Amino acid sequence: MKLDQNIPVPLYQQLRDDIRLSIETGALPYGAKVPTETELSDSYHVSRITVRKAIEELVEQGFLIKRQGKGTFVCMPRIQRKIDYLLSFSESCRACGMVPSSRVLSREILPANEEEAAILGIGIGEQMLHIRRIRCGDGVPIMCENNYYPYERFSFLMEENLEGSLYELLKDKHGIEASVSAESWIEALKASGELAKDLQVQSGEPLFYMYTQIYDEQHRIVHIGRQYMLAERYRFYLSDSDRDWRAVPNRP
Repeated sequence: MKLDQNIPVPLYQQLRDDIRLSIETGALPYGAKVPTETELSDSYHVSRITVRKAIEELVEQGFLIKRQGKGTFVCMPRIQRKIDYLLSFSESCRACGMVPSSRVLSREILPANEEEAAILGIGIGEQMLHIRRIRCGDGVPIMCENNYYPYERFSFLMEENLEGSLYELLKDKHGIEASVSAESWIEALKASGELAKDLQVQSGEPLFYMYTQIYDEQHRIVHIGRQYMLAERYRFYLSDSDRDWRAVPNRP
């Protein structure tokens, strides 16, 4: 395969676009290992510097990911969302061309500590409902969701089918609409132990941890959220003007 040196488009851009096209058409499927710099250099008849620059741009754009000691691989599509928890996981998946699904890991009734009780509007030691789910896009685990509800108001969730969108269920069946997020923040950490096992990743995999409080239209607490998201599958932006769909487009 040879690039065209007689056109004004730089060789690294031609190479970048050819690899990107291979990803978008499925010739290079998600998770596939990309040929080495030497192999690409020989195949396209260009220098390794040209190859390296093309690969670096594809990594920056979210098409490829480098794994230390293993090579470069095609990324799964990333979920793009504002730093605003009210866009539900299901909505985020659909917006990025993925099919959302959920798997309930546990539902348990726990005593609230002092901080949780104050937020949930219950007494210290009173019951709260903890629901833990794995959220998937196209069947692949992306997030471990931990939500904490005041039990008296949300005890019905113990019996509900929670394989779909929680917010759609609350609104359509119970007339509870999540409309306000507060005290939301994000930090980076690494997967380990049971969390790594549930997300089906190796220990040490980078994660985003998001904490938030969700309220309904009457500003009554719906739940406290403590969510663990695979970092390589998420890209957060601050406002609509900050999002660049050209960088990480929806892929077939």
